[in-house]
Amino acid sequence: MSIQEFEIPNINSDDGLLRVEMVGVCGSDPGMYMGKFQVPFPIIMGHEIVGYIAEIGEHAAEKHGVKKGDRVVVEHPFGCGECYSCITGDYIYCEKNLKYGYSISCKDAPHLWGGYSEYLYIAPRAMVHKVSKDLPAEAAILICAIMGNAIRWVRMIGQVSIGDTVVVQGPGQQGLAAVIAAKESGASKIIVVGTSKDRRRLEMARKLGADYTININEEDPVAKVREISGGLMADAVVEVSGHPEALKVSPDLVRKKGTIIAAGLYGQKTEIPLIFDKLVMNEVKLQGVYSHDIRAVLPAIRLVESRRYPIEELVTHKFKLDEAEKAVQLVAGEVEDKEEPIKVAIVP
Repeated sequence: MSIQEFEIPNINSDDGLLRVEMVGVCGSDPGMYMGKFQVPFPIIMGHEIVGYIAEIGEHAAEKHGVKKGDRVVVEHPFGCGECYSCITGDYIYCEKNLKYGYSISCKDAPHLWGGYSEYLYIAPRAMVHKVSKDLPAEAAILICAIMGNAIRWVRMIGQVSIGDTVVVQGPGQQGLAAVIAAKESGASKIIVVGTSKDRRRLEMARKLGADYTININEEDPVAKVREISGGLMADAVVEVSGHPEALKVSPDLVRKKGTIIAAGLYGQKTEIPLIFDKLVMNEVKLQGVYSHDIRAVLPAIRLVESRRYPIEELVTHKFKLDEAEKAVQLVAGEVEDKEEPIKVAIVP
């Protein structure tokens, strides 16, 4: 992974330029780096972005309600504005797949299409949101692609509500955000499932509001959830581990007529055998979920700015821009560190 230099683009009325303050290393970034997902190389990765407006056109400033010097977060999908998905409000499914950090090659002008950079081009249709300058950058990078995801998946799509029992499979950054989303939605019992390797993450899960944690290397998760729930099992199971074996056990953790919220990425060629009779006979909903949108990002901003949760503590490792490859390799598990990372960030 090498650093390339590009000229700073000229800014017109409808676009702008962001000086990147910090960018998160998403769990999907190693997949792009190692060729697990198809992307238009060469690319500038990085789609969990916070920064300051360096330049902004007149119309763009009016549209976003920002000015030069304001601090903002940028959603990674923005869409073309013309296809069916865009005009019906589902711009995250844009047919042209316009997203920062992995779907636009840096060969395409004005080149600055990712957050692993000193500057990011603010496209005319970019989704830009002003945030407080008092908010830790470590918290700000978690607003869109982490907290926004969790709110959309758990509350808006998963319909988790007051009194529910929720099982979160995988205590990574997205699983920990799911704990917060479940707590804010009114769940009465939140159970997080991990492994012995996840000791630090399971501790963080409890700090953020989990009522129970299960180490599958020491306990049978199905038996434990049955015990905690009085035999009813979970109203919702949030599978964010990305491990096929976790998804295979999800139907055993969910109650009759419950919901499995499947957000893990397993690889485009990975086939996962499921006993579908368990879903059919128990009328279980298997709901795939993908990304955030403005309807989830706006409450995510309010929630993170409220400071009710020490969400910035998820960021355990930070690297300089010229150490981006090491950062991605750490997330991928290809290099070891004395502390197991929860969230890794890059500071240009």
